[in-house]
Amino acid sequence: MTTENVAPYAARLEIDYPDRDLDRVSTGLRLLYVLPIAIVIGLLSSATAGGLLFAPTLLMILFRQKYPRWWFDFNLQLTRFAMRVTAYATMMSDEYPSTTDEQYVHLDLDYPDATRLNRWAPLWKWLLAIPHYIILAVLALAALFALIVAWFAILFTGRYPRGIFEFVSGVMRWGLRVEAYAVLLITDDYPPFSLD
Repeated sequence: MTTENVAPYAARLEIDYPDRDLDRVSTGLRLLYVLPIAIVIGLLSSATAGGLLFAPTLLMILFRQKYPRWWFDFNLQLTRFAMRVTAYATMMSDEYPSTTDEQYVHLDLDYPDATRLNRWAPLWKWLLAIPHYIILAVLALAALFALIVAWFAILFTGRYPRGIFEFVSGVMRWGLRVEAYAVLLITDDYPPFSLD
């Protein structure tokens, strides 16, 4: 099956591969370095009911068939910021994550036309996403082991192994698509079981 005539999914993520030597000290101390920005994203997420306007969005789609633009914009920017922090934590760059700039993480979400969304689907999308969550849990565990290998590779060679980078970014992309479907509620298209 070719993807030439297939429209892109409503959630897209690309992370620039660091085709250069990474800072070994920053990599070695990454868990310590990521702590302040992880606290910031944690506080933002907990202060905003999980970081997403899930319940209000569900109710607006269900009863009014609307998705307020400012809610979408907030979710988009918070998702972008969280993904920059995740990419930094997974050593995909040694550039500290910005709270505003795109940097090396390119994430885009399509603003939904709520009148075209199935108004009842938000009530069961979380249930339909369970197979994805199970597979993503297994993939996240595999990614954790791959990240340990990448950590040692960066410490000894200064380079992030390309295959591990593609695998980890693929897991992140898959998770984003599931989030777009089941939590952000921007699409009714079931997410693909794919790292691409």
